[in-house]
Amino acid sequence: MSVNQSVQGIESPFSFHLPTNVQFGVGSASRLGEMLLSMGVRRVFLVTDQGVRQAGLLDEVIHSLEEKGLHFQIYADVEPDPSLETIQAGAAMFQVQPFDCMVAIGGGSPIDTAKGIRVLAANGGGIGQYAGVNRVPAASAIPLIAIPTTSGTGSEVTIFGVYSDWENHVKITVTSPHMAPSTALIDPALTLSLPAKMTAATGIDALAHGIETFFSLRSSPASDALAIHAMKMIAPHLRRAVRDGADMEARIGMSQGSVLAGMAFNNGFLGLAHAIGSALSGHCHVPHGVAIGLLLPHVVAFNTPVRPEKAELIADVLGSVQKETGTAAELVGQLVQDIGLPQRLQEVGVPEAKLVDIAKDSFKSGMMKWNPRLPTEQEVLELLQKAF
Repeated sequence: MSVNQSVQGIESPFSFHLPTNVQFGVGSASRLGEMLLSMGVRRVFLVTDQGVRQAGLLDEVIHSLEEKGLHFQIYADVEPDPSLETIQAGAAMFQVQPFDCMVAIGGGSPIDTAKGIRVLAANGGGIGQYAGVNRVPAASAIPLIAIPTTSGTGSEVTIFGVYSDWENHVKITVTSPHMAPSTALIDPALTLSLPAKMTAATGIDALAHGIETFFSLRSSPASDALAIHAMKMIAPHLRRAVRDGADMEARIGMSQGSVLAGMAFNNGFLGLAHAIGSALSGHCHVPHGVAIGLLLPHVVAFNTPVRPEKAELIADVLGSVQKETGTAAELVGQLVQDIGLPQRLQEVGVPEAKLVDIAKDSFKSGMMKWNPRLPTEQEVLELLQKAF
């Protein structure tokens, strides 16, 4: 047998890139000031939201900066699903005085906001003009440190930024290596105070990142390995973290699973659940993780016929944790129910009359093309009707 014959069927060229340095550990956020000082940083632009501020999660970070004598300014006007206008306002504030570092602390919204501000600081204009793939002309010389307080978005290690264009009822995605944070500082202790509902919503999003990347047409051996291990970490720990937020072992497991899933989809990309979810959130303001939880079981069922071997592996992972048998879609649906997320679109106030527009606008997402089974608009509508 020749070498070429021996690898027939498994030879598939792929690339893998992780531009972000990852620092993981309980208590690591308290060392932020020391790390910045060693980088020669003196003036810090801190991006967060009011929820993080009110939860006291900024206190340790601020203490670390003050202890090292670092000057900082806080931009805390970030809302869930940040708008184009929020990025513009943050960029204007950033440019008032010189800063030599940016730090984002929070969930995906503050981290994506900081990514967008950093792009505008280097390139000008509005963030909407960079929507698409590789449309950011230049990298910023300003380092960005991302400190997640949720275990879900993976934004701390990805090349994506997602922003809400409320005028046109859509979310836009900016995809560029220039979007990636310089360093992800992941401290699971910062997730301990996350409420159960947010733990559930962000956690199911992290699981979806693993599942959709695993199904993706762009998947590779590297992204598959990360996606599988992410699912193995998330599956046993998500219920525990929702049930008892002070369960440190569960929080560490979720933090690990989330960042691994982020590394996976940074290279393998996502699919149908995120494409529809983008339109659903754009039209009806459904929180991202809730939208994903509503859609994911139906998307897994839709993709199973074209990726049966991958669906079987997903079922094995979830079934071994849930101690149940069933299809991948059934086990995902059971998990969504167990962590208390809504299971019907009508539960979150989505009008049935909106389903046609949501189905149509889901095709505006670049993630649609990576789904292993390309749906028609009618099939997307039927999926939404099943979820209704």
